[in-house]
Amino acid sequence: MRQQPVFQLPSVAIALGLALTPAFAACGGAQPAPAAPAAAPAAAAPAADPAADPIAAAVAHPDRWGEDRARDADRKPAEVLRFFGLASGQKVAEMMAGRGYYAELLSRVVGPQGRVYVQNNAFVLQKFAAAPLAERLGRGGFGNVVRLDNELEAPGLPTGELDAVLMILFYHDTFWMQADRPKMLAAIFASLRPGGVFGVVDHRAAKGHAADDVKTLHRIEEDVVVREITAAGFVLDGRSDVLAHSADDGSKSVFDPAIRGRTDRFVLRFRKPARP
Repeated sequence: MRQQPVFQLPSVAIALGLALTPAFAACGGAQPAPAAPAAAPAAAAPAADPAADPIAAAVAHPDRWGEDRARDADRKPAEVLRFFGLASGQKVAEMMAGRGYYAELLSRVVGPQGRVYVQNNAFVLQKFAAAPLAERLGRGGFGNVVRLDNELEAPGLPTGELDAVLMILFYHDTFWMQADRPKMLAAIFASLRPGGVFGVVDHRAAKGHAADDVKTLHRIEEDVVVREITAAGFVLDGRSDVLAHSADDGSKSVFDPAIRGRTDRFVLRFRKPARP
């Protein structure tokens, strides 16, 4: 396991012979920041009290980048994090965190008494995430973040300590990246405390398409994800339609300008059973 301080750029070697399309660089947590608007960004909302509402405070934090704020309306981070039960003082992880949109929010939500493990594999780091993530975390104030520059099958998470593990808009990519998903899920399961949450958000595929569109359209059917994760020992604890978009029929790539940022997304909350 390699745990790197947040101020260091990782030195990673790419063992994969895959060619990354510009579209994948925009997938999920790895999505490149949208072009800066010509007009000045809207003023940040008044700061919330971190003690009273750490999620609202994290989203409203004045130090967040403007391009992150521009994505909030589509990503609805406050609603998503509330659904997953994130709170101050927790130990959490984000798998395939990309450039760190959610990692920054998680760091602020859990606060100085918490801990955030931010995992990316070598492929993602080398292609687009290493420098932006280091820049984000290098601004200071992220002493509770531990970078894990490791592969999905051996992420290096602590054992039995985490309150939550999140994977945002990336589960479908584990298919075409040919990750060993049973091994990955076993590692996530082992990292969680009894009752801990595994939260998954992804782009919904058209009914009957299963995992056929994971690379072409970057979509997957919800039932495929539920089946795999429950087979790994998790219990499906809840679904949310906070990111549902009925106008998206699943026939377009998630990068199509007609629906980009407004894809129909499922939000699933799984739990590690409290008792074996």
